[in-house]
Amino acid sequence: MRENVVGRANVEDTPELKAYYKDLEKYEAGALWTVANKIEPWAPQSASVPVLWRYKDLREHVLRSVELVSPEKAGRRVIYLNNPGRRDVSAAVGWLYSGLQVMHPGEVATAHAHSASALRFIMEGAGAYTIVDGHKMTLGARDFVLTPNGTWHEHGVEAGGSVCIWQDGLDIPLVNALEANFFVVHPKIQQEPSGYPVDDMTKTWGNPGLRPAGSTWSKGYSPMFKYEWEPTYESLQKYAAATDGSPFDGTLMNYVNPITGGHVMQTIGASMQLLRPGEKTKSHRHTGSFLYQVAKGRGYSIIGGKRLEWEERDIFCVPSWAWHEHGNGSASEDACLFCFNDLPVIEGLGLYREEAYGDNGGYQSVAA
Repeated sequence: MRENVVGRANVEDTPELKAYYKDLEKYEAGALWTVANKIEPWAPQSASVPVLWRYKDLREHVLRSVELVSPEKAGRRVIYLNNPGRRDVSAAVGWLYSGLQVMHPGEVATAHAHSASALRFIMEGAGAYTIVDGHKMTLGARDFVLTPNGTWHEHGVEAGGSVCIWQDGLDIPLVNALEANFFVVHPKIQQEPSGYPVDDMTKTWGNPGLRPAGSTWSKGYSPMFKYEWEPTYESLQKYAAATDGSPFDGTLMNYVNPITGGHVMQTIGASMQLLRPGEKTKSHRHTGSFLYQVAKGRGYSIIGGKRLEWEERDIFCVPSWAWHEHGNGSASEDACLFCFNDLPVIEGLGLYREEAYGDNGGYQSVAA
């Protein structure tokens, strides 16, 4: 790919050069100028495309998997989300994986550990739980749960519960790209009872502005494995009463590691944002890949000039460096968007960059 710009590769092919390139191939080598403009673009060129996965379309297919496979055979009974531009790595956007997992009352998945970091966002049902390194957490709708890299974790639904569906989010594509992924099944299939009180990590670390005296935690991920919906929503409402919010994101709050104040895990960050009734944000773009789930309400997002109408439990993605803006479709009710992203990696490597949309008062034109 040639470019007639000073400082860019602009070498015209000749018979002599083509023969030279063939010779280099024999030694598993090549001339940089033949690929330089492709591998060093002027701006990020994401292979991902904006996608909206409608929950009402997927739900019956997720439930049907219960009739077709058992959790014992499947390992995890999950329907994963495939971005058309990232099918080769089973990613929903960028280097992030997502899927919808379903479990029936009384079912228990085997315990395992892996190098990939993971999270769960509960979509529906009652009686679900996750056990992470012996710490059991009860789960309700819209709760956000961590299963950090290297931790033993398993899931189940109590016999007295109901069918549960949640979104899984992992950095599997990233860890595989780094060629650093390991996976191991627990030697005893399930973790043994640890004696920890149920929900002990949230009760210990989830108290705003307070830290347990004498507490220690040296791991790179948050000790607060579960972030509950009710206090999260209450915090958003309090913050919304004290701020006009961001012109690009409305009222946005990040889930944080209570020890550091930073991201919840080393490779995955997460947030919850509130859009006031009738609010529509201005458009911007930034590096990093983002996967959203509608936690509350209905509305729309315009991503790369494409308008996506969403409602509760729908999932959509924003590829890196794609223009995007959001709007609340209700004049009387607020809307909330849960999001997980790869910002810890982008920021940690010094690659974060952001830009506001300058035309049309800050709003994109929608493609026909």
